Amino acid sequence: MAFEAIQKVTQTEEASRGQKAEAAAQAKRIVADAQRAGKALVAEARARAQEKAKAMMAQAEELAAQQSRQVLEGNAQACEAMKRQARGHLEQAADLIVGRVGKN
Repeated sequence: MAFEAIQKVTQTEEASRGQKAEAAAQAKRIVADAQRAGKALVAEARARAQEKAKAMMAQAEELAAQQSRQVLEGNAQACEAMKRQARGHLEQAADLIVGRVGKN
């Protein structure tokens, strides 16, 4: 009976070692799977962030272009107004010169 008990203990120890080895292997697989999943999530988040940054840059560039067009248009209008005003002064200056030349 002692021999049978020793055999049973030996079998139990072997089974225990096998279970420990399987548990360790399973733990490694779980960790590896979790790391892969984590890396995938990080990559996905990074891709989303890059797309969002691209969209924001495009929006900012469009806004800057609109503002630039508005400033250029405003400056063109101001330039035309100054030209009209200068033409009016040109006529006054010509009249003044003609008047002075005529007196001499």
